Amino acid sequence: MKRRDFISLAGMGTTAAFLTGFSAKGMSVPEQRLLEGFIDVKEKKRMADIALNAAKAKGATYTDVRIGRYLNQSVLARDRRVQGVANTESFGIGIRVIANGSWGFAASEKMDNASIVKTAELAVAIAKGNAKLLTEPVQLAPQKGFGEVSWKTPVEKNAFEIPVKEKVDLLLSVNDSALKAGVNFVNSSIFMVNEQKFFASSDGSYIDQDIHRIWPTFTVTKIDRSTGKFETRDALSAPMGMGYEYMLAGPENKLKNGPLTLYKGRYDMLEDAIAAAGHVAEKITAKSVEPGKYDLVLDPTHLGLTIHESTGHPTELDRVLGYEANYAGTSFLTLDKWKTGKFNYGSKLVNVKADRLEPGSLGAIGYDDEGVKAGTWDIIKDGTLVNYQTIRDQAHILGLNASQGCCYADSWDSVQFQRMPNVSLMPNPNKRSVNDIIKKVEKGIFIAGRGSYSIDQQRYNFQFGGQVFYEIKNGQITGMLKDVAYQSNTQEFWNAMTDIADKDDYRLFGTFNDGKGQPSQSSAVSHGSSTALFSGVNVINTARS
Repeated sequence: MKRRDFISLAGMGTTAAFLTGFSAKGMSVPEQRLLEGFIDVKEKKRMADIALNAAKAKGATYTDVRIGRYLNQSVLARDRRVQGVANTESFGIGIRVIANGSWGFAASEKMDNASIVKTAELAVAIAKGNAKLLTEPVQLAPQKGFGEVSWKTPVEKNAFEIPVKEKVDLLLSVNDSALKAGVNFVNSSIFMVNEQKFFASSDGSYIDQDIHRIWPTFTVTKIDRSTGKFETRDALSAPMGMGYEYMLAGPENKLKNGPLTLYKGRYDMLEDAIAAAGHVAEKITAKSVEPGKYDLVLDPTHLGLTIHESTGHPTELDRVLGYEANYAGTSFLTLDKWKTGKFNYGSKLVNVKADRLEPGSLGAIGYDDEGVKAGTWDIIKDGTLVNYQTIRDQAHILGLNASQGCCYADSWDSVQFQRMPNVSLMPNPNKRSVNDIIKKVEKGIFIAGRGSYSIDQQRYNFQFGGQVFYEIKNGQITGMLKDVAYQSNTQEFWNAMTDIADKDDYRLFGTFNDGKGQPSQSSAVSHGSSTALFSGVNVINTARS
C-alpha cells in the first residue's frame, strides 16, 4: 500500500457505513480505542445492582440490566484504491422491568449512579403506563440465576489487533489479482464486530460475555464490450463467529466440489477472487438456461439462504403469533399445524436443528439476552414440524417449562426480543460425498453462492437465484449456465429433497444483517448444511429480453 493511500484512510469512516449497509452505530473512534479496556466486571456488577435495587424500590417484580460496549470496524477497497475505514464504539446501559404485569424499558449512555437510578425508575414508570392497556399480564418462564459467570468466543487471533494496514494490503492484493485476471471492477471489504455484554437480573445472574464476528467479502464485475452486458460474482465466504484466524485457510480447509474450490472453517480470499475472475469470464459466454424441471444440487453457500428464509423465519414463534405482521410478515406454520404433531414439512431426510452452541457460528453464545443458557433443539424431525423458536414470555404458549434462549438486542439501547438462533440442516449420517450425489443426476444444475431472491409474507412461495450455475447431464458437470432461478413453495421444495452429503461436506452459511422489529434491529445468524439434492424443481430463465 502506498503511503499516501494509508494516510488517506483518516476521515473515511462514514463512507464505509453508507456503502455497505454495515451497522456503524456509535461514535467514530481512533483504531487504538478498539483495543482499550472498558469497565471491569466488578464495576459492572456494582452498577447493575444499583439498577436492580432502584427498579425493585419502585415496584418492579422482575428486572434485567444490560451494560454493553459495541465495537465495529470496516475496511473497504475499490479497484486499486482504499474506499473507506470506519472504527466505531457505542456503550451504555439498558434496563428492562416487569411492573404491574407489563414490560417497561429505558436506556442511557450516562452511567453515573444517579443516571442509572433515573433510568431504572423510568423503565418502571413506562411499565406501569403500559399496564393500563394490558389484556393479560406477562407470563415469564422460570429461570434460575447462574451467579457470576462468563463466556468468550474462542478466537485465536483478535481481528481488532490486526493492524488496519495489514487488512488494507490484503484487500488491495485481492483487487489487484482480480483485475490482472481480467475483471473490470472489484470491490472488497472486511467487517469486524466485538460485542462486550454484561447481563444481570433479579433472578441472580451476572453474566459477562465477549463475542466476536468477522466477514470478508468481495464482488467482481466483467463487462462484455461487444454487447454492453456484464456479469458479477460475489465471494463464496461466510461471515463467521471467529477472529482473524478465519482468513488463514490451509489445504485442509478447501473442498473440491465439482468445478469449484469451496471453504470449510477458514477462507482464502485471494484464491477465491482469482477464481471469481475466471467465473465471470465464463458467465459472459455461458449458455442461458432452458426453463423446465431440473434436479438441483445445492451447495451450502447457496442453500443457507433458502434455509434462512423458508425454515428459519417461519419457525419464529412471534411471526407465527402475528407479532411481526406489520413489518416482517407472518408464517404459514401456524400453531394448529404444530399441535397435530403430524404436519409434513419435508421429506424424511429433512432434519433441522436450532442451536446457539456451534463453534465458529454467528449465533454461538454462552447465554442469551435474558440470561438463558445456550442450547440446541429439534425444529423439524424426519420431515415433521416439532418445535419453534421461543423466549421467556412465549414459552408457556407451547407448554414449555423454560425458554429456548432466543432473545437478543442489537445494542444496549435496543429492547431485546425474539431473534433467530442458528438454524441448520443436519447432514447425512451415512457416508455420502457430493460427487456421489452428482453422479446420480441425469438432468440437473449445481448451484453455489447466494443471489437475488423473493419470498412471500408467510414464507411459503419463493424464488431463488445464485452466483454460479453448472449444468449436469448423465452424472457429469458439462459446463456453466446463466440466468438461472428456481421457484417453489416451502413444503413442495423440502419434500423434493432426496439426498444430502455427509458431515465431511457440512459448512456454515451466514448473514451479518438480518433485519426485524420496529424500530428495526439487526442480528447475525448462521445456517449449516451439507450439499443437498432436490428433485424435479421448476427452473426459470431470468434473462432480460
